[in-house]
Amino acid sequence: MRQRLDDAFPEDDATRRRMLEEILRRCATANEGLDTVAEDFDRLRALERTAPQALATVEATHRTLAGRVEAAESGVAGLRERYGEGAAAPVAAGVEQAEDRLVFAASAVEEARTAVEGGENSRAAVYIRGAEGAVGQAGTLLDSVDRRAAELGEAARKLPAALTETETDLADAGGLLAGTAEGASTADLRGRTARAEAVLADVRGAMAAGPYDPIDALRRVEEADAALDEALAGARDRERGEAKARSLLDQAMLTARSAIGAAADYITTHRGAVGSQARTRLAEAQRRWERARELSAADAQGALAEARQADALAGQARSLAEQDVRGFGATQGPGPMGGGGGGMGGAVLGGIILGGLFGGGGRGGGVGGGFGGGRAGGFGGGPGSFGGGGTRGRRGGGGRF
Repeated sequence: MRQRLDDAFPEDDATRRRMLEEILRRCATANEGLDTVAEDFDRLRALERTAPQALATVEATHRTLAGRVEAAESGVAGLRERYGEGAAAPVAAGVEQAEDRLVFAASAVEEARTAVEGGENSRAAVYIRGAEGAVGQAGTLLDSVDRRAAELGEAARKLPAALTETETDLADAGGLLAGTAEGASTADLRGRTARAEAVLADVRGAMAAGPYDPIDALRRVEEADAALDEALAGARDRERGEAKARSLLDQAMLTARSAIGAAADYITTHRGAVGSQARTRLAEAQRRWERARELSAADAQGALAEARQADALAGQARSLAEQDVRGFGATQGPGPMGGGGGGMGGAVLGGIILGGLFGGGGRGGGVGGGFGGGRAGGFGGGPGSFGGGGTRGRRGGGGRF
C-alpha cells in the first residue's frame, strides 16, 4: 500500500487519506500483536538464563509421562471392554497422540542438550519451550483417559436413580392423562410420555445387552425426563417443580462437565488446526456451565437450563473442532497431518510450532517454520527488548529475544 502511494500515479486527496488511515490501522494491529507475544518472548529469555535447569525439568517430565503410556493404553482398552467403543471414543486416539507428542519432545530435548553443551543457551531455549509444549499436551491427553473413566463410573452410578425418577414422572403423566376431561388437548403430554417410555426401554435394553455408554444413557434419560417434566409443570406446585429440577440438575451438570472437558482437551491438543468457531462455542459452554453452578443454590430450574445449553454447546464445539482438524489434514499432503518424522506432524497439529511457542497457537497463528531456522537458532539478534509500543521499553538487557 505504501508502494502505491509512492508510485508515479498519484491518488486524489480522499483516496490518499483512506490509504494512510489503512496503513495506520494495520500498523496498530501489528503493534498490538507484538505486545501480545512480548510476555512469551520474556519467558524465552528467562529460559535462556536457566536453560540447563529447565532442560533437566522437561526431561524428568518426559520420563514420567513416557512411563504412563502403557497404563493409559490399558485404561482405554478397559473402557472399551466395560463401556463399549462409543464410550471410549473421546479418548481412544489420545494415547497415540500423546506418544507422538513425546516423540517430538524427545527430539527437541536432544537438540536442546546439544545446544546447552555447546554454550548456545538462546538456541536451547527455543527447543526447551517446544519440548515443554509437547509434554504439556501429552500430559493432557493421558490425563483425559483417567478423567473419562471417572466420569463414566459416576454416570453409571447415577443412572439407576435417573431411571427411577423418570418412571415416577411417567406414572404421574399416566395419572394426569387418565384424569383429563374428554376433549381436552393431551397431544403434547402424550408425545413426551411416549418418547420417555421409548428412551427408558432403549436404555434398559442397552444395559442388559452388554457394554454401554452410561454418560450417553444418562444424557438421554435426563433430556427425556426434563421434557416430560416441562409438560407436567402446570400440574405440580412450585416447590415440587424446584425439587424435580434439582434432581435433574445433578445429572445435567455431570454430562455437561464431561462434554466440556472432552471438547477442551481436544481443542487444546489440536489447536494448530482448530479455528475460532469451535473455540467460541467452547468458551460459551464454559460460561454457561459456570452460570449453572452459580444459580444451582437459588434457582435450580434456571441452572438446569444453563447446564443443558452448556452440554449442547460443548458438543457443537467438539464437532466443529473435529471438522477443522479433518480439513487441516486434507490440506497438509501425505503423512500424519503432512508432518515429517520425529513427531513433527503432531507438533504442527498441536500448535507447538511456532504458535505454541508464542501464545496460544491456533489456525492462522503461524504453525510453520520449525524451531527458528537452523543452527543460528532463535530469531536473530534484534533489539534488546521485543514487543510493540506498549511493551518494548520494559527491558534494557540484551539476549536473542
